[in-house]
Formats: sequence, structure tokens, C-alpha cells
Amino acid sequence: MEFNIDFSNMSYSEIHNYVLKIENDINRESIIKMLLQDGRKTVQKLGDKMYKSIELKEKEIQRVKKMYEFDKNFGNYKYIAGVDEVGRGPLAGPIVAAAVILDLKANGSSDLILRANDSKKLSIACRKELSYIIKEKALAYKIIAIDNKIIDEKGVGFCNNQVFLDCCEEISIVPDLVLLDGYKIKNFSSLNEFVIKGDTKSISIACASIIAKVYRDELMLKYHEEYPNYGFDRNVGYGTQEHVLAIKKYGTTPIHRKSFLRNILENNN
Repeated sequence: MEFNIDFSNMSYSEIHNYVLKIENDINRESIIKMLLQDGRKTVQKLGDKMYKSIELKEKEIQRVKKMYEFDKNFGNYKYIAGVDEVGRGPLAGPIVAAAVILDLKANGSSDLILRANDSKKLSIACRKELSYIIKEKALAYKIIAIDNKIIDEKGVGFCNNQVFLDCCEEISIVPDLVLLDGYKIKNFSSLNEFVIKGDTKSISIACASIIAKVYRDELMLKYHEEYPNYGFDRNVGYGTQEHVLAIKKYGTTPIHRKSFLRNILENNN
């Protein structure tokens, strides 16, 4: 298709609106060149901004491609599940884990899950958007939660391992290999490998990290509506000063982990 546009007869506002619509235009390099050669400083800055935006996107594509390659380099497995948990340390709420199986053959930027990373490095809005995208693109995923009562009864270490087991056993596609962030699953018959800082290296683990985090955070928001004095909408159950002071003032709720609160409750007597 022939590229034919004259920016010289267009106002900055018209050029700006035009540029917003051409992110994937095959002529964008020619467009950037024209913007940079324009006599108006504002238009030149627009060209420079467009160039830097494309450069950043290309870096992001290459970063995420490496995460896909990391998973594929474990071997010729058809289905690789990434597994991660969130909520091991809070004073209230469940421990949550997710397992995600992706199509690791994805190549085009539209197929890649860009911005995927350790969920703690992402904004709330970014995590929520990515959680939706991950669920749409995943071949299969499973989210499991174990509540505070079972954590109190059996211990967080047991529950941490059990929530991994449940995810891997209940996901709709049986994985050939399971990748985890930090350590292996105990008493698991299938092949599983641990990856140190896996949520920054493995695309599958990063995606599991994100959907588990979003699920648990949204659950804690609902609990905040039921128990508004504890700041669950901000601390999601973790032991912030605000949360500890609320426990001392108002006591515990049905979602608090009593086994985590012994020192706090003893010091309050």
C-alpha cells in the first residue's frame, strides 16, 4: 500500500491524533522520519516520543520472548505448568496458588503476554488487566485457596505444599513438567523443577504469580467490606502497623490466622 500523507498542512493537534491511531502501521518508520524532519519543535518531539515508544516496546518483546525460551529450554515437553503462591505470610485470609499452562510456541507480539513479570513489580491496574489476558490466552489454569482455619490446624508449611498439589492435580490439562518459584512440591509424583526468582525468569510462573495475586487481593477486598476496621483493602491481610493495632483494639475476625497472632494477643493482655 502506497504511503501518502503531508504533515506540513496539518496542525500539531491533527498530527497528534493521527499518530495515536498508527501504532502498528507498516509505514511508521517513514512517519517517524517525517515527524523528526518537520520544522516545528512540537512535531519533532512527537516523532522522538514515538521512536522511543517503539524502542521500549521492542525491548519488552525481547524480554518476554526470553521468558518463553526459558521455559522451552527445560526440554521437549508438550505441556509445562508454572505454579506460584501468594499469601504465605499474612495474619488473615487464605493462602492461594495458581497453575498456568501456556502455548509456549507463541511468537508474534500479539500472541506474547507482554508485561508479565513478578506480580509484586506490577501496579494493581496492570495486574488486573494481565490477569484477564492470561486467562484468555492460557491453554489451562487453576486457582486454589486454602483458608485460615486449615492453616491454623495443619500449619502454613503443609498448606503451602498442599495448595501446589491441588493446583497441579485439578488443572484441566495434565502437565508434563511443573515449574515452581523457589522449591519443589513434596509428595508429587510428576516431574517438577524449582526456579530461583522464577517469577522474573519463567513466563509460566510469572503468569501464575499474577492470577494468584489478583484473585487473593480481590478476595481480601470483599473481606474488607465485611470487616472494615482492619484495612484489608490496603494491607490484604499482612501484618502492617495499622492491622496489628486494629487487632489489639477490635479483636480477631473469623478470617484471622490465630496461630499467627499468639504474640500479638499475648502482648495485648
